[in-house]
Amino acid sequence: MFKQVIIVRKDIKMDKGKIAAQVAHASIEAYKKSDAKEKAGWESEGSKKVILKVDDLKGLMSIYERVRKKFPCSLIRDAGRTQIEPGTITVLGIGPCEEKEIDKITKHLKLL
Repeated sequence: MFKQVIIVRKDIKMDKGKIAAQVAHASIEAYKKSDAKEKAGWESEGSKKVILKVDDLKGLMSIYERVRKKFPCSLIRDAGRTQIEPGTITVLGIGPCEEKEIDKITKHLKLL
């Protein structure tokens, strides 16, 4: 089984619409980095996505360092046109990838 995980920083003041946009960016960018087998498996199973939260940049980067060589992933940096300073890392998109493998790294995180 495949799934995609998006992790949102909670220490940044973003309204719900901003969070939704950042999550969408992360989902698309991580998907583009996935191989054809991962994409096909994920799509055939309903494109499962789970949105999780992390306290701060340190926590997000810790997870990124653990996943960046194992899974397709994308750190999203905000353009700074609305609520956030330009270049601020807001979310991390991971996968689609094998659910049991990504859960080994992200199972301790809570849902957004």
